[in-house]
Order: sequence, then structure tokens, then C-alpha cells
Amino acid sequence: MNNPKPPIAVQAAEVPPRTKPSNYPEPFASRMKGREKRQLGDLFGLTNFGVNLTRLAPQAVSALRHSHTKQDEFIYILSGYPTLRTNEGNTQLAPGMCAGFKAGTDNAHHLINDTSEVVVYLEIGDRTPGDQGAYPDDDIQADLKDGKWHFTHKDGTPY
Repeated sequence: MNNPKPPIAVQAAEVPPRTKPSNYPEPFASRMKGREKRQLGDLFGLTNFGVNLTRLAPQAVSALRHSHTKQDEFIYILSGYPTLRTNEGNTQLAPGMCAGFKAGTDNAHHLINDTSEVVVYLEIGDRTPGDQGAYPDDDIQADLKDGKWHFTHKDGTPY
């Protein structure tokens, strides 16, 4: 079976959203209601890093607050005014602002759209094998194995 040839260029907003809204197990997946990701990097066959065009409806969050052991992450706000929550507290973001999260720093982060307007941003992250995700506010942890996230409770029992 031949893989289709990736497109040369596309309108990012016209890329279909990810069919599975969240990789998290319940009860966490339902907390991602109002988040929509368009996997731009995957469309072009990129394997070293991912790029998502992400939309947060009012009152939605980008993810559970998390940090990575091996994955660097970067966000760039295109529209809206989300709140960035990190270990240092809350920072109001605006269009044109960006933030980066270096792997291994334990600086847990996520975006919160506590406004009445939609937030749209780009998120970029690498795909370093053996990455682990830590979630300081929730009883969940993640391991990246064979390109897929595996989630367990913090005591190691599976979901």
C-alpha cells in the first residue's frame, strides 16, 4: 500500500481536526472538552517534531498542567487572550506572544481560556523517544513508548 504524497502547502484552518479529541484516559479526557487540534506536522509526514494548530473554546484548557523529561515545547498565540499557568503562577498572553518550555525543568504548564472569545495558537513539540510526562495537579503520569503515550496512576497502576 502506497502512502499518499504529502501536500506542498495547505490552509492550516482547513486541515481536519484530530478525530480523537484527547489521548488522556477518563476522567481526564472529558476535561479537554472545547479543545480542537489540527495536526499540521503529521499532514506533512514530519517525524522529528509535531505542530498543532489548536483552538480553545471559552472556558477550555489546552491540557492537564504538565511537564516533560525530554520534550521541548513552544507555543505562539495567534488570537485570543489565554492565561498561561506555570509553576511561577499565571501570565496573561495576547496575540503575537510566545512561550517555551525546556525539557527536564519540571515547569508544569498549560493554557486556560477563561475569556468569552476563542483562543487560537500554534504548539510545537519534539518527539524524543523515552519522554515522560509529569502532572503535579492530577493522579496521572505518562510514558512515551513506541511513539504512543501510555498513562498510569502515579503509583504505576494502569487506567
